[in-house]
Amino acid sequence: MAEVIVSTIVNQLAEITRKQIQEEVSLVRGVKKEILYLSSELKTIQNVLDDAERRGYKEKTIQHWLNELEDTSYDIADVLDEWNYVKLKLQIEGPDSVVVPLKVCPFIPSCLCVEKIETRRDIAKKIKKLKERMDMIVKKKARYDFIVARPVEPRTSDRGITTSFIEVSETQERPDDTDIVVRKLILEGADQEGRYPRVISIVGTGGIGKTTLAQLVYNDDQVINYFKKRIWICVSDVSDEVKIAKGIVEQVNGSAPNLNELESLLKCLADSISGKKFLLVLDDWESLKTSLKCGGSRSKLLMTTRSEMVAKKMGSAENEIHRMKQLSDDNCWLLMRQIAFFERREEEAEKFQDIGKNIAKKCKGLPLAAKVLGSHLRFKNTMEEWENVLNSDMWQLEKVELELFPHLSLSYNELSPAMKRCFSYCAIFPKDYEIDVEKLIRMWMAQGYLSTNGSSAGDLDLRGRDYFDILRMRSLFQEVGKSFGRVITCKMHDIIHDFAQFLRERKSQNMEGSIEATTKELSGACDPSLLTKIKVYRSLVQQYSEDLLTSSHLCKSLRVLKVGLQSENIETEIKNLIHLRYLDMDGRRLDRIPQTLFKLYNLETLYLNKLELREIPKEIGNLIRLTHLDLSLNRDIKELPETICNLHHLRTLGLDRCFSLERLPEGLDRLVNLTHLRNSHTYLLKQIPQGLEQLTGLRTLNCYNVGRSWCKWRYLNKLDKLSGYLELYIELHDTEDVNEAQKVKLRNKIDIQSLKFNFFSTWQQIDDITESVRNEILEALQPPPNLLSLEIEFYQGTKFPGWITSSLNHLKTMCIVNTHYCSALPPLGKLPGLELLEIFSMNNLEFLGREFLGIATSLDDDDIINVPPPLPSPSSSSSMVIGFPKLKELKISYCNEWKEWEDITAEEEGSATVSIMPCLEKLVILNCHSITVLPHRLLRKASSLQHLKISI
Repeated sequence: MAEVIVSTIVNQLAEITRKQIQEEVSLVRGVKKEILYLSSELKTIQNVLDDAERRGYKEKTIQHWLNELEDTSYDIADVLDEWNYVKLKLQIEGPDSVVVPLKVCPFIPSCLCVEKIETRRDIAKKIKKLKERMDMIVKKKARYDFIVARPVEPRTSDRGITTSFIEVSETQERPDDTDIVVRKLILEGADQEGRYPRVISIVGTGGIGKTTLAQLVYNDDQVINYFKKRIWICVSDVSDEVKIAKGIVEQVNGSAPNLNELESLLKCLADSISGKKFLLVLDDWESLKTSLKCGGSRSKLLMTTRSEMVAKKMGSAENEIHRMKQLSDDNCWLLMRQIAFFERREEEAEKFQDIGKNIAKKCKGLPLAAKVLGSHLRFKNTMEEWENVLNSDMWQLEKVELELFPHLSLSYNELSPAMKRCFSYCAIFPKDYEIDVEKLIRMWMAQGYLSTNGSSAGDLDLRGRDYFDILRMRSLFQEVGKSFGRVITCKMHDIIHDFAQFLRERKSQNMEGSIEATTKELSGACDPSLLTKIKVYRSLVQQYSEDLLTSSHLCKSLRVLKVGLQSENIETEIKNLIHLRYLDMDGRRLDRIPQTLFKLYNLETLYLNKLELREIPKEIGNLIRLTHLDLSLNRDIKELPETICNLHHLRTLGLDRCFSLERLPEGLDRLVNLTHLRNSHTYLLKQIPQGLEQLTGLRTLNCYNVGRSWCKWRYLNKLDKLSGYLELYIELHDTEDVNEAQKVKLRNKIDIQSLKFNFFSTWQQIDDITESVRNEILEALQPPPNLLSLEIEFYQGTKFPGWITSSLNHLKTMCIVNTHYCSALPPLGKLPGLELLEIFSMNNLEFLGREFLGIATSLDDDDIINVPPPLPSPSSSSSMVIGFPKLKELKISYCNEWKEWEDITAEEEGSATVSIMPCLEKLVILNCHSITVLPHRLLRKASSLQHLKISI
């Protein structure tokens, strides 16, 4: 498998070259010709890269040629970066910051001269040397007789990305596996020697579904009831014993110990599980055996491994090993078919069945292979395309490391060059690493993988999200976390991670000599594999030896840096990293930002979150190329410098949980490209300048404090593009507040998905505000109709507005908290999409009547909801009275005066035309001391109830 082709970086360099020619090069004698040559040859080479990659799978010389081309392209980018850096330095620091070395390069004007430091060389001389290297590459290209053809962007599914990620159980055709392993954990006791903890092993080849089976067992009801403590620890190929021990203690005790020494951690671990019966799911635990022996009787460990030898070494007896069998070819086809024909007609699947079964044989019984092939075939709509998959050369590849790679290669090869590079880049992360999707996209951006001619930062964000969604659609990513339907964190299956590493492997093999030399230079202080990653990826996203950045010349060209910087060395560690686009210092214990950071003028993304900063220096304004700045969770920052408004390219400003933040800079309106102002939990932020209302492109504003003497309602009037989550922190005064709130026209901000209304006032202020004002303010804040989540906290009115049940047909979640003046709830049962309802501390609530269910005594027409029940019976009608048609969870707590919950009648209980909470799964009633009787008929009507918890 060849190294990912360099098409994307060639595109980027060609555009940079064109721009430099227009702006500067005409002034540089002796260089213009070389620049034009490089630009021309790069564009020519780009046209043959598709053929070069295809042939590079089998021809090592072509693969070596691709590697040379990539190295040269990166070096060209570095030189142009130095050129641009000097220009930026002159622009920011003034003419005194550069020196004109007339004796060295008299033909270069002052604006292009190199800095007065030893690491700077003559830019013109470098360009000429690069031209010589390109000459050699062009000559070699002529030997291979490449076919000229431009790569084509992959066709996306007509069915769209919104339904692209299909949840399919990889063990659906083997239900007995779960039962067998559960019995081994629960029914079989210790051996005659009383050996604990026993080790149950799931053994099988990569991609066969070991982890999926372990998850099914872990969440099985019998296992949950049998083990008081269940612990899931994921371990990558190289075990971090400290991390594992910390993870176990954290899951047992609820918090991670502040320890880093293994011996102390093991003692803490032993104390934590002493005498407790537990289940631990772990991949590698040999170092922890002694500590885990302190567990209680019948404790078990469940281990997944590809090697039966490892299972036996770890202590599994013969009857404690579960060997997973491969799926039959027919079952592989069923799994492939379910994905390939998702949301398509049955006739289509029948048409392709014969050829599909032949393709399924290529899966060799592996569920992951069936899933990947099914995802790949979703894009194939003709018999010819399916036959091309069946007859692909990929099945004939030799020397592939893993049997699964041909399946992945089929899907991978149809990606565009840019997406190929984006995918293979993910091998930089450790196995089982939870990847933040937004950060991943910004890393891609920093590497230039998303760039095309004339693209704006906003375009790159959208393109990066599209690339990720397409890769996820092809089952190359697994989603982990979601927010409002969008994947925010993901992982890569171990086999897919191996495949991504394999794509980079030949590149690193060609570097062995230079890497060994570098390691010797550092006196063995650095891991050669780490230096290889730096060379191949231009990125460093893990811990490293303290002297690596200052000692290794490989680090000077880093584009992406996310590491554990030491505060005492940080000034020298980063000062020469002028090519950095992305710097993540997340979670480092720093109380100040080093001044050298503000000279990294090429930075586009900067994470300074979770530090211990008290102030942000005014020099932050020097980083004029920043598009993303995250200062979240710096709890002591009170204000931002005015110079932050110099960052005209800034699109995202992260201020989440900056609890002490009191004011934003007055020049906020100068941030004309600001799209996301993330400021959740900034409740002290009461000085937002009027300029906010000029930022009409703003899509994210999480927290807005409305008060008479600070933030005005009218600042929100024009911000109709707001989306996602918005919390309004409201202090009331009089009727004027109601009038101003109406002008905001919140209902027009149709992209807002989650709203929280948080009212705050002293008791004296509440007494001074009329009841009508307190009621009318919420009526004036009618949300947009597409709202998914609503929370109302400390509402001071005596009744709820009518819009709650008349206009929120898409609402899924509602929380009503600390509403001490309301004595009744609105007819929330009318909300057709509500799935979760929580009522907390509603002190005046005494009676919960039928109106709450959305049904009236007379069953008026207004109460008929034309929604069929989820599980209609033959006798059911298409139109019936349904109270809470989709509610899954109802929680009522700390309603101390609540005495009665009115029941339905016996007639209604037996009626087939009345349905109450047909989807209810969980009912929780906590600390409601006055309630004595529950509505038994109503709860029987809610026949799907699975969990009932009452503690009064």
